[in-house]
Amino acid sequence: MVDAHQTFVIVGGGLAGAKAAETLRAEGFTGRVILVGDERDHPYERPPLSKGYLSGSQERDTVFVHEPAWYAQADIELHLGQPAVHLDREAKAVQLGDGTRIHYDRLLLATGAEPRRLDIPGTDLAGVHHLRRLAHAERLRGVLAQLGRDNGHLVIAGAGWIGLEVAAAARGYGAEVTVVEPEQGPLHTVLGPELGALFTDLHGAHGVRFHFGARLTEITGQDGMVLAVHTDDGEEHPAHAVLAAIGAAPRTALAEAAGLEIAPRNGPSRGGIAVDAGLRTSDPDIYAAGDAAAFPLPHFPAALPDGARLRVEHWANALNGGPAAARAMLGQEVAYDRVPYFFSDQYDLGLEYSGYAPPGSYAQVVCRGDVGKREFIAFWLDADRRLLAGMNVNVWDVTGPIQDLIRSGTPLDPQALADPSVPLETLVP
Repeated sequence: MVDAHQTFVIVGGGLAGAKAAETLRAEGFTGRVILVGDERDHPYERPPLSKGYLSGSQERDTVFVHEPAWYAQADIELHLGQPAVHLDREAKAVQLGDGTRIHYDRLLLATGAEPRRLDIPGTDLAGVHHLRRLAHAERLRGVLAQLGRDNGHLVIAGAGWIGLEVAAAARGYGAEVTVVEPEQGPLHTVLGPELGALFTDLHGAHGVRFHFGARLTEITGQDGMVLAVHTDDGEEHPAHAVLAAIGAAPRTALAEAAGLEIAPRNGPSRGGIAVDAGLRTSDPDIYAAGDAAAFPLPHFPAALPDGARLRVEHWANALNGGPAAARAMLGQEVAYDRVPYFFSDQYDLGLEYSGYAPPGSYAQVVCRGDVGKREFIAFWLDADRRLLAGMNVNVWDVTGPIQDLIRSGTPLDPQALADPSVPLETLVP
């Protein structure tokens, strides 16, 4: 039975918001819990949108965080298909698009991120796509199947994780794929140049064409349909569909308009809602989690100097950040310092990555295993031989010790890291 002594409102109908609502009830909160989402679908997980669901190996119903009936059973009030358009901090109220005004005692902003748009001529043509929402994935899934049947061409702007996963899915349908990327290799801002060739070779072996060192300048078409793309080095590529996979921006408009502190747009925080270690914003009654939040992390002093915050756009951050914020809203002591983690599946390659090691923060990359066979672990070490990040490729059950080594901050012996006969657990102090 719910009593109305307190009302906790969650703005954001994704994984972070749904797990926060679940945690509030699991921790014994008996007040009202109201979850607001601007999509009509119940909260769902986003990894399948570029992986299993997009490729056709996963059904639509499997992407949802909870069965629809769960929300009523847990006394979670849903306002779906309704954006939050105004936050009145003085009155402690959120206004929705239909005019509904909801009072809160504590508020969680789990507003997520939105795909960055291509700012070039031709983006209004049919056949230009983004991938962030379930509706996007549904539409793109049909497009990829049709391209495969018709020997059509997909051009992807961006060789990041989304771009590469969609490329793999598109090749699975038989579509022709060209990836245009301004860096000299894929995944440069995450992995650096040392391991980019691995993914170039992987996708090249499956028929993907890369055009590095270039940006799209125009999408041309006829009768409203895409026909080709042009790049800033004068090249033209045939295209029947275009995917913009050039990153995502945090959805902070609600927070900014309400005067909450926003982290710097340059650097690792990338303009997220600034929060402390307890995921509390500059307003003590408002919290933020998931893709929209920029939080401090103590494990990476070289990459995050002077108390800089990090914004993480991955599934694990939503999975763990939502519950952490819920506990903090309940007054529990929370120090959200989880090592960033993500995973990717491309063809027969599966990987997990833990840590944070952007180019310029590390001194060397050490590999253990067989890189040529794509069965190895890569370690990014700083100048003091401390582990910043580890990526296991087709090697499993090592995420725990990798993250333990990162947390320890202990200088490591590169030879021991590279030696498969040395168990990683024995290197943890």
